[in-house]
Parts: sequence; C-alpha cells; structure tokens
Amino acid sequence: MIRDIPKEDRPRERCLKYGPANLSHQELLAILLGSGSRQESVTELAKRILVHFEGIDLLKGATIEELTAIKGIGTAKAVQLLASIEFGQRIHRTKLAERYVIRSPEDGADYIMEEMRELKQEHFVCLFLNTKNQVIHRQTIFIGSLNASIVHPREVFKEAVKRSAASIICAHNHPSGDPTPSQEDIQVTRRLNECGKMIGIELLDHIVIGDRKFISLKEKGYL
Repeated sequence: MIRDIPKEDRPRERCLKYGPANLSHQELLAILLGSGSRQESVTELAKRILVHFEGIDLLKGATIEELTAIKGIGTAKAVQLLASIEFGQRIHRTKLAERYVIRSPEDGADYIMEEMRELKQEHFVCLFLNTKNQVIHRQTIFIGSLNASIVHPREVFKEAVKRSAASIICAHNHPSGDPTPSQEDIQVTRRLNECGKMIGIELLDHIVIGDRKFISLKEKGYL
C-alpha cells in the first residue's frame, strides 16, 4: 500500500522535491492514476500497466477498452489516462506548430513522425506552408487506404486556398512500418503535383511515414 512507502519516496512528494522531469515513467503514471487498491499500491499498478504495454510507447495508443481490461483500471482511471495522454500530445503539437520551418524532407518527417508512425490506419495529412516555408496549418484530409480516386485534389487545394498557403507538403503513413511507396502513392503524388502547378500552389513533397523511417517522393524523383 502507498502508506507503507516512506513519505519521501512517494511519487507526489518526489515530484514536489525534485520536479517531474526527475521522476521515472512509473512514478509519473502513479501520480496520474492517483490511487491503487486494497490489494495493490498505485506504484505497483503503474508498474503493471507499463509491463502490460511494454513501456510508454504503446501506452500512447491505448484504447479505453484496453485500459479497462486491466485489473485495477476502471472507467474513471482509464478516461483520466487517455485525457492526460491527449493533453500531452496537444501541447507537443502546439509547440511544433509555432511557426515550424520545413527546409528539408527530414524536417517534414520530424514534424509528423511521432504522431503518425503508430497509426493503425492510413492517414493522409497535409501541411500548409507560407512563403517562408513555415507551417501555418495541418489537416488530416482522409483516413483509409490511399486511392487516387478518393484523395481528390479538390479537398487538398480548397484548404490551401482557404489558408492562403504558398505551398503544401502531403504525407501519409504505412501501418506496416515499411514506407516504400506504392503505385497508388506515386499516382496520387503526380496528380496533386499537376493540379498544384495549375493553380499556383506548389506541392513541395509527399512523405511516406513508416516506423521511425520515411521516404520522400521528391527525393525519389516523382516530383
């Protein structure tokens, strides 16, 4: 039980004394959970959750059903964890969106990698840039398998015009983790490139996101 842990070693007290940056994943999770049960301390529950998800990487994508299936996690705790995770991700996205400048395919991939690499479905995302190559808006245009007839240039460039974007970067993930572009990826890229030239909004790149790796279709010569 938490009361059996010396006060100075309890997560909240350690957070107050040393700051959150000096706490372990287990301690931070224990603070978010707030309490354990009669049979298990909150730190033990936190440890069991981390073991279940093999660390914080997979915990980031946990669903309400996966969390409540764990003994000791009810709906209230599960919702609290999901809200905390989403809040952290929003802070991260907001920080990135503060006029993030994209000068290379690596910059574009870095901007979206952590958010997109573990998605279970394909997400087609557009980054809208100003004349200084600063990101002014990010939007998910489509969710599902990429298809040239579904990812319509109208949806992409309508938002670009609305945002007064000078250029765009498109990106989508491959849930398999392999970013090798398919023929559909190439067809979509060429179609968007042609439409961009006609209306004067340049398609700078189309980035395919895998698991901690990416491929730039511009670097591959498809733009």
